[in-house]
Amino acid sequence: MIETAYAKINLALHARKRREDGYHELETVFAFVDAGDTVSVSRSSRDQFRMVGQFASQLTDPFGNIVMQALNALPRADGWAVTLEKNLPVAAGLGGGSADAGALFRLVGREYGLPNDWHARAAKLGADVPACVASVACIGRGTGTELEPVANDLAGTPVLLVNPRVPLATGPVFKAWDGVDRGPLPIGKLREVALNGRNDLESPAIALCPVIAAVLTALRSTPAWLVRMSGSGATCFALFDSDDAMTQAAESIALSHPDWWQLSGHLR
Repeated sequence: MIETAYAKINLALHARKRREDGYHELETVFAFVDAGDTVSVSRSSRDQFRMVGQFASQLTDPFGNIVMQALNALPRADGWAVTLEKNLPVAAGLGGGSADAGALFRLVGREYGLPNDWHARAAKLGADVPACVASVACIGRGTGTELEPVANDLAGTPVLLVNPRVPLATGPVFKAWDGVDRGPLPIGKLREVALNGRNDLESPAIALCPVIAAVLTALRSTPAWLVRMSGSGATCFALFDSDDAMTQAAESIALSHPDWWQLSGHLR
């Protein structure tokens, strides 16, 4: 069985306050691209795991990988041999590990069904994992695990992801946030919320990783109608009104910055 681990982007991310437990109170808009990592499984006498793909070497602890944590968190009748094709950069604001875990949850659900408490099991693995299980646009509150539906008028929208190939850990970015509450998410359909939202982690991320500003500038030189950093960075995204505009933007950035990673796709 094969499942795509859809790349997650945050169309908006509002940090509201620091919590006493060390986490942050968030309001975010999750959206998903129709491409990402690939998780393949087959029955086996025992659980096995291997990684392949462009960014497999960036994961230094395969036995502690979140995919295997997800596998161990769910009841199954058989052993599974799992192969993770790592196409998304690591520590990139794309929820790569969470997306991988979400794909594994879908595979287990397809074969055996998920337990009633799957959401709690997913949340224990990471704040983005519950949203990544369904991999459909939604609002996340709290630490990101409290999910609400949103009217999705952006399905099929062309999207270009660009990463400068510089990993950026989430913890230091949140720590560098200035703690100022700049207000809640706007209300409306997905496009309206995205346009009128913001990413409060963009400034602290740029302070830690200045090349993000160059990525944003490059994307803003294209016909995109929305350009923003995703999550805690360093990946940035651009939304377009047509595939042609997206393709031209991708080609232009590839010429001017051939060392940057990019992925083209459509929002789910």
